[in-house]
Amino acid sequence: MGRSIFHYFDRGSLAVVFLTLVLFVSALFVKGVTHELFLETGVFLVSVKLIMMAHKNTTAAAHTDERLLHIQTVLRTIEERLNTPQD
Repeated sequence: MGRSIFHYFDRGSLAVVFLTLVLFVSALFVKGVTHELFLETGVFLVSVKLIMMAHKNTTAAAHTDERLLHIQTVLRTIEERLNTPQD
């Protein structure tokens, strides 16, 4: 449970979230609570959603790699048994 946030997200994704959050907060102070706040909120949420999707895709790809490696190992084992001469 002591994993770093960099284990889950890359530095570029965190930079995008941080920069978008800073721009969102600064727009809140500059523009105030107006109609533009909804636009800024939308931009922030889209950035976060894209990063979450990228993380999910990375996790799914790693899981797929593990499953393919397991299948490859099983196929090698079967191939070795078939190629071994039987008495």
